[in-house]
Amino acid sequence: MFYNPSMPPTAQGRLDRVMAQLRLYEHPLLTFSARAKGEGVEVVMHTYYFDLHPRDLDDPQFEWSFQRQLYDALHDYFVEMFIRTPQDRVDRQKKGL
Repeated sequence: MFYNPSMPPTAQGRLDRVMAQLRLYEHPLLTFSARAKGEGVEVVMHTYYFDLHPRDLDDPQFEWSFQRQLYDALHDYFVEMFIRTPQDRVDRQKKGL
């Protein structure tokens, strides 16, 4: 689907744009999907979700901003998966690690 600024965007049209972008990505550990959420779209990566707001979905540079948001969300997802970090030093010391 191509972006046409003269046509008012619809929830389905926005979801279709996101789904078209997601088909361009493949990852060995993650499966991507998306669903409509209000006027925006929620992108799902395994068990991690992030929202795309209408202003982002309707942006003429959507493809570029989508890639940035996807990569930022992937970064956040993998960082949040850490079981232990150096910041847990006090807790690790209590556990004798």
